[in-house]
Amino acid sequence: MDSNMSGRKGNSDTASVLSSPGLSYVGFSDLPNLIHRKSVKKGFEFTLLVVGRDGTGKTTVVNSIFHTEIVTEKQQVPLSEKTQGKVVLDPSTVELEERGVRVRLTVVHTHGYGDSLNNTSNPDPIIKYIDDQFEKYFNDESGINRRHILDTRVHCMLYFVEPYQRGLKPIDVKFLKAVGSKVNVIPLIAKADTLTKQELAVKKHELARDIEKHEIKIYQMPDGDDEDIEYKETFDSIKKCMPFAVCGSNTPIDLKGHRVLARAYPWGILDVENSEWTDCKALRTMIISQMSDLQEVTHNVHYENYRSERLMTGKSGKGDGLRGAFEDASMSAHERKLFEKEQELKRMQDQLNRMQQQIAQQTLSNLPVRDSRV
Repeated sequence: MDSNMSGRKGNSDTASVLSSPGLSYVGFSDLPNLIHRKSVKKGFEFTLLVVGRDGTGKTTVVNSIFHTEIVTEKQQVPLSEKTQGKVVLDPSTVELEERGVRVRLTVVHTHGYGDSLNNTSNPDPIIKYIDDQFEKYFNDESGINRRHILDTRVHCMLYFVEPYQRGLKPIDVKFLKAVGSKVNVIPLIAKADTLTKQELAVKKHELARDIEKHEIKIYQMPDGDDEDIEYKETFDSIKKCMPFAVCGSNTPIDLKGHRVLARAYPWGILDVENSEWTDCKALRTMIISQMSDLQEVTHNVHYENYRSERLMTGKSGKGDGLRGAFEDASMSAHERKLFEKEQELKRMQDQLNRMQQQIAQQTLSNLPVRDSRV
């Protein structure tokens, strides 16, 4: 204590008071609780993109995960649009609250994906939607009022693979490779209740093999602290289930004295959260427990990639001569930030000069005309 105080003359009384046993509490230990209360008060925003062929149970699975009918009416794509390969995106937003914690959940459903005669252009509207949300956030972030930015960026994408196909189709590979650097991808095997346990094991192996073969980027849970035994157990149990095989239900049924979401068959009742048959429970645990990490990866990785490319190329939106400004790859991040600030100040100065010129012109035009004749 003496060595720490040797260079602080005149503060010995204060230091001795702070180090007194009765006054040792400062309050730093309560910071996590303060941050938690602030986050709870603000609420959370999460956007989930659901992609797969119509009839694979996308809507039912999402409703089962969140125990809420987020989408009740399915949008039908006209046959004329299906033959043209048109995909329709249908966002639905719902406010969920559980024990005082509010989540603004947006689920973006895709209709018509993979159902047309020519599916080569199917991925285009989905990729455009993801980029449009990045562009919207980029413009809002560059605006004057940045305190209340509505985050509509896609934080996670559930990709449904048909249960009877072997591995990934060419359209699957093309699409997943295109979006792997833009969004957190979680591949799913749809309608797991139509497969036996042996068939499920084969399908999972084939899907995992193709993902590795084609070097497709999918979301990976972060490794937890070795001392966090509970997280490590959860991590290991979820890891064993990947890729997930899921099925959903909107029908609550009484099963052994408990109310569960289940599917009734002539041979019995299937609880969609029974880990012995489906991975619905593991999928929910992953999404909920990693919701914060999904948002962080979206912001720090996918959005930053888009933002860097946007500034380097000057594409779309408000690009004004930034093309080529960042062509020098050796420019550091600090230098780029300084350049951005300089460009912003320059735009503001130019705008101010134009306003002053307009005011001066209006003033001159309003002055009375004097007769120059003697």
